[in-house]
Amino acid sequence: MSVITAGARDSGVVTWRNLMNVRRQPDLLLGATLQPIMFVLLFAFVFGNSIGDDPSAYREFLMGGIFAQTVAFNSAYTTIGMAADLEKGVIDRFRSLPMTRAAVLVGRTASDLAVSAIGLLVMSLCGLLVGWRIRGSFLDAVLGYLLLLVFSFAMSWIGAWVGLLAGNVQVAQSAGFIWMFPVTFISSAFVSASSMPGPLKVVAEWNPITAVADAARDLFGNTARTGVLGQSDSWPAQHAALYALLACVGILVIFAPLAVSKYRKVASK
Repeated sequence: MSVITAGARDSGVVTWRNLMNVRRQPDLLLGATLQPIMFVLLFAFVFGNSIGDDPSAYREFLMGGIFAQTVAFNSAYTTIGMAADLEKGVIDRFRSLPMTRAAVLVGRTASDLAVSAIGLLVMSLCGLLVGWRIRGSFLDAVLGYLLLLVFSFAMSWIGAWVGLLAGNVQVAQSAGFIWMFPVTFISSAFVSASSMPGPLKVVAEWNPITAVADAARDLFGNTARTGVLGQSDSWPAQHAALYALLACVGILVIFAPLAVSKYRKVASK
């Protein structure tokens, strides 16, 4: 059996093990589904009526940002899952088995990708209820969802690295979420980057979450803008899908090796 085949088999076993944990503990899905629903309702009906001239147009603008935020936030569950396995000694037991070491990381990120897919399905149904519609072609919509899942997979490697650094669930619960709030809110997830002042505007324009949110809006055909939302004329805004893909590749190139390196150090102790 080749190394690639063995690695794929071992990763599949670990992925299935993680998904069975979700099945036995369905409350693990609550954060990935209920929190985004609350954001949709909060921004669509509490803040949405005071942003721009057309609340319905803002709701279509909002959904691309909610999708990007949801898949980004799911990296925190990767963080907590890795820290929990480390704290409970599960990684030590995996190390004693004749399996590919990278399978633990791949299995964790793959299982959390499945959770992200469920979250996107729930978000889509919630969006339909508040007036969001896919106005682009079927192929563009499929590409939009695929882009969101690729971004989710890339972000989960950041989560895996942070979880291995944290070492225990208590630290991971803070470390997994605290950095995500400024990253997601200094973006075009909820308002256009063009409405932000000075340095914040530059950060928001080049934020990968902005690119993913804008690319999702374009692919879903949600290009309507309300009065105060406007459209940034920066390069990332004009090439959102391309920049989003480049950002995903960049995140994987940086954080996948970091996570693997940290896992080897942890597993060798």
